[in-house]
Amino acid sequence: MSVKSTVHTLGALAPKSDFPLLAASPELVYLDSAATAQKPQSVLDAIAHYYRHTNANPHRGAYALSAAATQAYHDARVRVARFLGVADADTLIFTRGTTEAMNLVATAWGGANVARGDNIVVTRLEHHANFVPWQQLALAVGAEFRICERDASGGVDLEQWARLVDARTKVVAFGQVSNALGTINPVTEMVAIARRAGRALVVCDGAQAVPHLRVNVDALGVDAYAFSGHKIGGPMGSGGLVMRRALLEAMPPYHFGGDMIEWVHDDHTTWNVVPHKFEAGTPNVEAAVGLAAACDYVDGLGMEAVRAHEIALTTEAMRALAAIPGVTLHGSARAEDRSGVVSFSVRDVHPHDVATTLDVEGVCVRAGHHCAQPLMRALGVHSTVRASFWVYNTPPDVHRLAAAVQAAQERFALP
Repeated sequence: MSVKSTVHTLGALAPKSDFPLLAASPELVYLDSAATAQKPQSVLDAIAHYYRHTNANPHRGAYALSAAATQAYHDARVRVARFLGVADADTLIFTRGTTEAMNLVATAWGGANVARGDNIVVTRLEHHANFVPWQQLALAVGAEFRICERDASGGVDLEQWARLVDARTKVVAFGQVSNALGTINPVTEMVAIARRAGRALVVCDGAQAVPHLRVNVDALGVDAYAFSGHKIGGPMGSGGLVMRRALLEAMPPYHFGGDMIEWVHDDHTTWNVVPHKFEAGTPNVEAAVGLAAACDYVDGLGMEAVRAHEIALTTEAMRALAAIPGVTLHGSARAEDRSGVVSFSVRDVHPHDVATTLDVEGVCVRAGHHCAQPLMRALGVHSTVRASFWVYNTPPDVHRLAAAVQAAQERFALP
């Protein structure tokens, strides 16, 4: 069967010419956006403009240039908060991304509130960044660490979730979208179950949701929401944590140093107001400005259009790959139930060999355990190949992927 589909009507949502790296390498098929997205020119321009015209240390200087840098940082926070559906922009703490945000919550809130006899509940689908911090917290304080398994369809088992979350649960942590499979979790139901069970802190990993779905953090009803800016076309080392103001004001700081203090006495120190309380040291204004520009770019495309584009591409990819004998798709059978991610295995070919062969064909995919080893064990594999789509991908990219997978099979075919 030909790897090409009869569907050829779908074009690019965003032209590759908007992305300098892709424009410079027109033959490159970049299918690793779940790891990091390519950066539009507008983001690079925003960063360059900041350094050329506004560069100074914010919050510290009593001169016009420093005030301009302070305003740029503030404006970026307001812009990103609006993109995320967060009304109180000061509850957005800029971090280096989801991993730091999760460690911030686990260390600052968890260290002060979780104790022996409590339990923490996560899901089998989690990225290590939303698994290991909670596992290590539980080990450190003697709390029980519980893992909710998948149901028959590969999503979170809500019946087991309801059994595991109880009156002694101090934290529930789950991803809105799985990075390894693209599974979109039923956040509303999971939050409701947690609220009925008790007073657990509800933590959501939004790293894979923000680039693909219209996110309204305030409407989700979670207590803490983490995300990474580099997955939506922003700079690497950008992202943040949104947390309820009362929780941020009550919990201790994560790092100590400049800008997060109010008064330093000889025998004690008091802390600055939120959000500065959790942003010690010179802030990464470049990242904030670039992230705000990325929000502008994606909003210009329209998140509803982004979602429709990815569903179409994912449907096409699942159809093309499933038609190749020896290819096994992992995750939901419905493209509507996942983000722009297709995770698969090729019989008798190691995922790393598949990825290397695809690279020779000019196709970039991720191969490995995707920082989700507990999930890989549940799938009965050590690793998978993951192709992930975003706004600059097109049906020809899908066809190149499928053809390259066939080439990998032929190269490693057993005699």
